[in-house]
Amino acid sequence: MLNFSVSEENYIKAIFRLQHGDNTVTTNELSAELRAKPASITDMMKKLRTKKLVHYEAYKGFRLTAEGRKAGLMIIRRHRLWEFFLSEKLKFTWDEVHELAEELEHVSSKKLIDKLDEFLGFPRYDPHGDPIPDANGKIEASRQVALTALPLNKSATVCHVSDQSSSMLELLGHKKIAIGTRVELKKQFDFDGSMDVRVGRQQTVNISKQLAQNIYVKYDG
Repeated sequence: MLNFSVSEENYIKAIFRLQHGDNTVTTNELSAELRAKPASITDMMKKLRTKKLVHYEAYKGFRLTAEGRKAGLMIIRRHRLWEFFLSEKLKFTWDEVHELAEELEHVSSKKLIDKLDEFLGFPRYDPHGDPIPDANGKIEASRQVALTALPLNKSATVCHVSDQSSSMLELLGHKKIAIGTRVELKKQFDFDGSMDVRVGRQQTVNISKQLAQNIYVKYDG
């Protein structure tokens, strides 16, 4: 596989996240994701097209080629393995690992990453519940629903958090919600969409609709 610059890898990963299958990504979407000027995005798309990593046509958006998708999966694999390592072995909190992994993901030695994967016991999910691609780029599809879709009095286990900002993870920590936490929806309020949720064995806590939309769960049983 070709070696890419840090900037190129950041673009590839951002397109991968925005693409959602075979959808086309617009310049405005990528500009918002990377906080980059449209002119800079256009220049980068031309570079990535030359390397056969994106299908790009001016004014029509862009999407990753098969080779670009493979590169994106490998970047994500490195990122999520480093997050797992930082969390499980060095005991960083889950709101600390993302920014550190953003730097470590650019260490592209395949041998190192495969050894790291083996050392960690081939983990399937990172600390935020995101699936970790294997060495061949295979990524596990997870059956999950937003907490807002959980039926009343149905128990489920938190498996993913979509907003992984420090402020969001701080709030989840305050509510004592983490990956693997058992939750049960007790009441939902029509006025603002907020809900009372039993968290683990605690008393119920009130969770805003905005927070609940970022929490994904798997049904128990």
